[in-house]
Amino acid sequence: MSVPKSPRIYHITHVNNLPGIVAEQALWSDAARLARDLASQIVGMPRIKQRRLMEMEVTCHRGTKVGEYVPFNFCPRSVMLYILYRGNHQDIDYREGEGPIVHLQADLAATVAWADAEGVRWAFTNGNASAYVTRFYSELSDLDQVDWSAVRATDWRAPATKERKQAEFLVHESFPWRLVEKIGVLSAGTGAEVNQAIAGAGHQPVVAIEPSWYY
Repeated sequence: MSVPKSPRIYHITHVNNLPGIVAEQALWSDAARLARDLASQIVGMPRIKQRRLMEMEVTCHRGTKVGEYVPFNFCPRSVMLYILYRGNHQDIDYREGEGPIVHLQADLAATVAWADAEGVRWAFTNGNASAYVTRFYSELSDLDQVDWSAVRATDWRAPATKERKQAEFLVHESFPWRLVEKIGVLSAGTGAEVNQAIAGAGHQPVVAIEPSWYY
């Protein structure tokens, strides 16, 4: 499958984190969040987060670690979301399911244009950025290295498909709230929580119920 004309990128977070994101006017990387001592409801795997902070280098930007970047997937309904949906992974304390999880959608081209104008480093991968075999890229001409068929796959039981579906887009240190163009939610109830959380924000992304983005 060829590179989409206008790729979107997706970051998932708990709805309870939205007030903090709006207050900061940014999503912060794990490294920056820890340095700034920001409160956050964690839904990821602590062991993997630690590896991304301490071990996994972004090889196209030597000297930086994956945990210094805000991570996005190239698709909603990610492998990580499935783990949260199942709610039984031994390495995750979170047990609320996918209902409170929201997708923050942004436009890849707009993100790169902003990052380049501001001198912010960005990169993308052909698989899970926590895996040692994953490759990192920093040129849009290399987007064909992403397996777009795997990214869009709804059946990713094959190990190779599962790995390639987890390709990531990474933005160094922080990602501006104003570039979030849409917030996808599972239910009207979560949508109401989102609208309440962003009510005072100068930037108001579209809030939409997107059941196909969930399990």
